[in-house]
Amino acid sequence: MSALTRLEPASVFHYFEEICRIPHTSHHEKALSDYCAQFAKERGLACRQDEMGNLLIKAPATPGYEQEPGLILQGHLDMVGDKTADCPLNLEQDAIRPVVDGGYVRAEGTTLGGDDGIAVAYALAMLDAKDISHPALEVVLTVCEEVGLLGASAMDFSDLEGRLLINIDSEEEGVLTAGCAGGRRAECHLPVTRTALTGTAVKADILGLQGGHSGTEIHKGRANAVALLGRYLTLLEDHGAAYAVQSISGGVKENVIPKESSVTLVLPAGITEEVRAAGADFAAQMKAEYGTADPDILLQLTETGCGEFSVLDAASVQRVRKALLLMPWGVQAMSMDVPGLVETSLNPGVAETTDAEVILRFSLRSSVPSAKELLSRKVQTLTELLGGSVRFHGDYPAWVYARESALRDRCVAVYEAQYGEKPQIVALHAGLECGILSGKVDGLDCISFGPDLLHVHTPNERADIASVGRVWEYLKAILAYKA
Repeated sequence: MSALTRLEPASVFHYFEEICRIPHTSHHEKALSDYCAQFAKERGLACRQDEMGNLLIKAPATPGYEQEPGLILQGHLDMVGDKTADCPLNLEQDAIRPVVDGGYVRAEGTTLGGDDGIAVAYALAMLDAKDISHPALEVVLTVCEEVGLLGASAMDFSDLEGRLLINIDSEEEGVLTAGCAGGRRAECHLPVTRTALTGTAVKADILGLQGGHSGTEIHKGRANAVALLGRYLTLLEDHGAAYAVQSISGGVKENVIPKESSVTLVLPAGITEEVRAAGADFAAQMKAEYGTADPDILLQLTETGCGEFSVLDAASVQRVRKALLLMPWGVQAMSMDVPGLVETSLNPGVAETTDAEVILRFSLRSSVPSAKELLSRKVQTLTELLGGSVRFHGDYPAWVYARESALRDRCVAVYEAQYGEKPQIVALHAGLECGILSGKVDGLDCISFGPDLLHVHTPNERADIASVGRVWEYLKAILAYKA
């Protein structure tokens, strides 16, 4: 028996479980794209699949809705693949294991992929239904959304007929998103020179952080495990500890606040009192600064062996330490127009080491184009001052809030009828594909919503079962609405 077989709405959870069986992390969506294309073919629906795996599926209007304006349902096929340290799964190859946990669906040891598997499940259930009224439907499913909205940026929308688009990629029921930040990725390359050193190798792990989505959760003040490496290395110096660095690493994706990081030290005299004092000082500072947002931060030292090691020379260590210490991160500015909205932010999401360089990967976001450019320039200038270089990629535009929107008015009216209250209308500090599509398709009217998803992009991700059901009913009512 399947894990989700008894959940309602049955069709939605059936397709969501099917999606979970097919690996679909970013850059590995082909199998899921092929599944959806075959789904369309079996039902006689027009389907266009491009070389990247982006899909456009078209379904005709049901009787009585032939004259209603067509609607576009839009979501993305890829998910962020993160897992607990003890999880044996390879998310590029293995199925997710969904389970019911009280009123929620979660996955065993991994991200659930509700962002954005729920959108795909809604779309397939809608296309498969025989008893749901709707106008002509176009379903747009994109790839590589989580790594810079790459699929939407490359997709051809010239044959898209509708001008009303519902993006199902928001994570809080009762909230209608009507604007979002623009963003880009930054890849900072810091050259290093290596030398040989005899000593004790010690792995210093920063653990126990909550992490989270670097857009929707950046305002929560959580610690960043990659950025904290700079703090720890600086404290080693403050306490006079003799050390060298073999490698640093941390994080999984640019748009995920890293919850773990590590630096492999080589200590000529082993773990000295100075090293222990630096660790104690780090723990005390983290408790004072993040005792509320991240109460479980832990620094763990593990000896891994003695001998001769290839380590960064002194100048390279200083280059990397200064970059980690000085690079801006977190919230940079709050919106002056929308109370409580983050305007500009930066997330160092990944750190990795090769023989010749240390690479830091960032996600930059801003709803103000000039602020995004200024933050990019700061990252570039600091990196170049330290002797490194920067590559920017994955640029996407902001989705500007429209003063007038027929679709937004429809969604508000339907929400009030179903829930007996007004929805919250917001702009979001995260990248949504609405910005790209509205820039490519003239006259496109967009809205974004979705069910309650908690802790997305982390192994603690959960989908609220009852909320999935209510939003399904809400979506059906929007499609059945006649002006």
